[in-house]
Amino acid sequence: MRRSNQILRITLLIGLYLQWQLCSAAHVEVKLKSGSALEGNLLAEKRDQLVLDVGYTVLLIPRSEIERVEKGPLERDLHSEISKADFDQTMHGSGLYLESDKELQDQSVVALSKQLGPAVVQVRTPSGLGSGFIIHPEGYLITNYHVIESETEITIEVYQEEKGALKRAAFDNTRTVALDKFADLALLKLEHEKDENTRFPYVHLARMSTIKVGQPAFAIGSPLGLERTVTEGIVSTKTREFEGRLFLQTSTQINPGNSGGPLFNRKGEVIGVTNMKLNYSEGLGFAIPVDRLKYFLNNREAYAYNHQNPSSPFRYLPAPQIMNIKRSQD
Repeated sequence: MRRSNQILRITLLIGLYLQWQLCSAAHVEVKLKSGSALEGNLLAEKRDQLVLDVGYTVLLIPRSEIERVEKGPLERDLHSEISKADFDQTMHGSGLYLESDKELQDQSVVALSKQLGPAVVQVRTPSGLGSGFIIHPEGYLITNYHVIESETEITIEVYQEEKGALKRAAFDNTRTVALDKFADLALLKLEHEKDENTRFPYVHLARMSTIKVGQPAFAIGSPLGLERTVTEGIVSTKTREFEGRLFLQTSTQINPGNSGGPLFNRKGEVIGVTNMKLNYSEGLGFAIPVDRLKYFLNNREAYAYNHQNPSSPFRYLPAPQIMNIKRSQD
């Protein structure tokens, strides 16, 4: 009886080990010198052979017969960026932004950071810096109003992928399109030479109805100037009120320099624009909800920037009228 229990225990351990190996194995495609190809999970790489699980059996492939080993379709889909064609097939436009047309699958923060990072920019002015994100391939981007308040010299640093690496590029010619001081939102545009091949990486916006309390969220930005910093947390509440306005509250770390950057869900959609945190506390960050951002974009003509009146976002109340009050005499 004791011996059979030992055998059962060993069998279970072997099964668990094999299951762990399968879960952690990379999905690859092995090109053979004969012209054939095999696809499966790479279990082990030995000096003279590869151990490949093809689903129904495990193959030992001599290295002498292998021409090359590539990432399989599943592995490529996980780590590659969404192509422009695929992106347009799954999205539909509304104004200057794109939002989900169908349910997208959750992905890891590792994969999403690689995909979405190039669309997140750093916004620099003579008085400070913040973050932003591109929402349109022609260079329209979002940031906070307080990041560029009263500034006319605005530099946008973008990170363009070139030969598999990110290359920093600075755009000094930035046009202010629309401002909403009360919502703390600004719409800018990168001015560049007209070129059909110049298309900026961009992100798309979530539907407010898909945001749930407790769901994972992460931010990409430039806290204290440390560009492309990724922090992760959850949506703590959707309806935190400050001075009559509603904000998303998140446990994602938000610091000075994150202002104007995107708050993403695990589908890679923007759910909010990060804009503040409570001083002397951690895990209490806040973002402007995506529905307020859409309202700003859909009505951008009403918030259009007036170059002849840079103070156009301010609303001046009329002076009180002076009334002559006659005192009644007894």
